[in-house]
Amino acid sequence: MMTMTTRPPGKTTVATNVLLTIARLTTLQIEGVSRMYPSPGGVNRIFHKGDYREGVRIKIEDDRIYADLHVVLENDVNIRDVSRKIQTEVRRAFSDMVGMEVGRINVHIENIDYPSEQITSHEESDIE
Repeated sequence: MMTMTTRPPGKTTVATNVLLTIARLTTLQIEGVSRMYPSPGGVNRIFHKGDYREGVRIKIEDDRIYADLHVVLENDVNIRDVSRKIQTEVRRAFSDMVGMEVGRINVHIENIDYPSEQITSHEESDIE
């Protein structure tokens, strides 16, 4: 008796740029995220392996995705809640869109965006 497999012929590969884009666009859709943080420079970038673009570093190891997301949040948000939401949604996007296992999603809060009026009023009160 022969068994039929449902595996299609051939192989599908996903470019790292696709994973970078999925992570970046998914992160930017999360309420409380203001923007991605530009590339962390200096020595840190030299010693970290993986592909980096527009606030996202992706590394594939043992067929698992490892991501570092560098973000700037809006003011008046709960940092922990927003970070967890980013992790959950990016993990889900990777799983749903490319079907790869996710090793770890690290979220790095690089800054908080405050409205310019708040900064100006604080500076003026310091002058008085």
